Amino acid sequence: MAAFFATCPKGLEYLLRDELAALGADAHEMLAGVRCDGDLECMYRACLESRLASRILLPLADFEATDADALYAGVYGVDWNEHFAPDATLAIDASGSSGALTHSGFAAQKMKDAIADQCRERFTVRPTIRMERPDVRLNLRLHRGRAIVSLDLSGEPLHRRGWRRGQGEAPLKENLACAMLLRARWPELYAHGGALVDPMCGSGTLLIEGAWLAAGVAPGLQRGYFGFLGWRGHDAALWQRLRDAAQERATEGLRALRPCFFGSDNDPRMIAIATHNLQTAGVAGFISLDKRSAEHLEAPPGFATGLVITNPPYGERMGDVATLPALYEALGERLRVGFTGWRVAVLTSEPGLESALGLRADKHYVLFNGVIECRLGLFDIRAPAARDTAPLSPGAAMVANRIRKNLRNLRKPLARSGVSCFRAYDADLPEYAAAVDVYRGWPEGSPGVGGDASAQTWLHVQEYAPPASVDPEAARVRWRDLLRAAREAMDVPRERLVTKTRARGKGGSKYGRFAARDEFLVVEEGGLRLLVNLHDRLDTGLFLDHRLVRARVREFAKGRDVLNLFAYTGTASVYAAAGGARSTTSVDLSRVYLEWASRNLALNGFTGTAHRLAQADALAFLDADRARYGLIYVDPPTFSNSKRTSDFDVQRDHIELLEACGRRLRDEGVIVFSNNFRGFAMDADALSRTFTIEDIGKASIPPDFARRPRIHGCWLLRKHLA
Repeated sequence: MAAFFATCPKGLEYLLRDELAALGADAHEMLAGVRCDGDLECMYRACLESRLASRILLPLADFEATDADALYAGVYGVDWNEHFAPDATLAIDASGSSGALTHSGFAAQKMKDAIADQCRERFTVRPTIRMERPDVRLNLRLHRGRAIVSLDLSGEPLHRRGWRRGQGEAPLKENLACAMLLRARWPELYAHGGALVDPMCGSGTLLIEGAWLAAGVAPGLQRGYFGFLGWRGHDAALWQRLRDAAQERATEGLRALRPCFFGSDNDPRMIAIATHNLQTAGVAGFISLDKRSAEHLEAPPGFATGLVITNPPYGERMGDVATLPALYEALGERLRVGFTGWRVAVLTSEPGLESALGLRADKHYVLFNGVIECRLGLFDIRAPAARDTAPLSPGAAMVANRIRKNLRNLRKPLARSGVSCFRAYDADLPEYAAAVDVYRGWPEGSPGVGGDASAQTWLHVQEYAPPASVDPEAARVRWRDLLRAAREAMDVPRERLVTKTRARGKGGSKYGRFAARDEFLVVEEGGLRLLVNLHDRLDTGLFLDHRLVRARVREFAKGRDVLNLFAYTGTASVYAAAGGARSTTSVDLSRVYLEWASRNLALNGFTGTAHRLAQADALAFLDADRARYGLIYVDPPTFSNSKRTSDFDVQRDHIELLEACGRRLRDEGVIVFSNNFRGFAMDADALSRTFTIEDIGKASIPPDFARRPRIHGCWLLRKHLA
């Protein structure tokens, strides 16, 4: 096994991580890339099969380098004879800066000198520089006093698939095209018989990548050059086996591919270029091209659904940007009229142009088309909803009236606190047993985050599972009535209503998984931005009832090192950082939640070594850690039986847990301890030997949870001082 790094454009990191994990790597996303552990076969697969990566880099050396002499010495210390012949051709790409090394060109020259001197002294010959397709391409990264020297296994950017023989003035890179297709769930639509349509197809990039994706054609199969071909560590037999297997899959995939791809463009020159590219890619027989403007777009006959995906002009290819809104308006009209039941994906750099479509986006993703920051808008074209004009049933009318009354009572206190996510109803009428939570926010990646005009209101409705004594049909009727009442009272469309049944998950887990949509909203609370996911799990990533507890954490955090145990999505760590914490450490057993926590911290500008994430069992971490903390926040589950650690029961184990926290607490520090076990009874007698305990549970319940004052308990614990 070896560590390697796959680079990619910003915005593709999570997609690339999942792709490389499917290829066998142990993958973890980073900024503009993914760090991986894998064997040589895994690296070859990444070069051959990754649709999203830009380059695959194999680190050879990592050393301190703040000046030219240190860089020279570090590079000279690598045995280059292990990697290439002394008379090989080389290319060196350098980036970044470190100390006195501020010019990448100078750093690349110094690295070349060190390699050449070593080869000349040992073999009397030296490598020569060749920038185009050298035997070996090396990469130098300078950052914060260190240099990382890597072998570029890809040799040239992986988005160069080998099929492109011509392009327009503003070409779309192939890996970005694949990211658009994956975000729009094209494989899923193809599997269900859908078609792919690009009404402004240009050189055919989206159509070709969509066809290769559907057919399972490895994107590197037509490439004749990779950077590892001149590397002495290259295993030619292994590489040939992988290529042969990929060729066999491609042959079978293309044989089964459906002719369901349709492209058009109003420029006959682009149609000619696209035709040539389709032929080179081997998919010309599956894709229909037509010279036609987007204003005359029509759904292909015989297809009731599919994906319309396009990268419209931003002004480069079709004249002044001021003339483009009319084009977008016409395209939006054609989509509304002729593509009901279809999904649409549009990439644009100008929010105003997207607005001209006249469509409401269901999701946005930020992507980079070269240096241009863009956003991908996803739209599901629905038939105009027929408004339900039937009067509410008497029961539904009661629920709607109660929700409206609650909203009136909560409006002022929530507005004073800047709260946009709250509980609007909690089984106020016992026969309508559900919790209705309101989330107001922006789709992740939307440039309008923070602008109220673009905010969306969602309802997250959780049914309390009815007892067996309740007639199932009566329960279903009440459930339907409650949902309609909630939507009418809040004026929220059906598509922004998320429903769940709150019942105990397997093993007592409170974070049970429902779906894998991976769609996030950015919401605001206490002046901070946090990510919530309404669909995928029972809980959304933000415990609304702990709002005032988080405020206490922020209040206590200033100037302190803060430990957040059972950190979940790190919201308390974000509050602590916002309160002026000197450092935060977030501990959770789940990698998924730690990644979420990392995104929450980054969303608020809290990055770097001061904000540590640790994947560990809380008790094991406390036993192994030697740091001391001024504030420890502990919000454990009621019960956990993870396979990776011993069982945990908050009633049984809270004494051991809090005493372990006390050993890591500074003398002047404080522990904020909360939990949601309504039957919990703190053993104050046992803990009073170590702590002074203050019960703040009543003061920590927000007004929207006043009906359930025991929804959680909260205590402050301070050590007795001698």
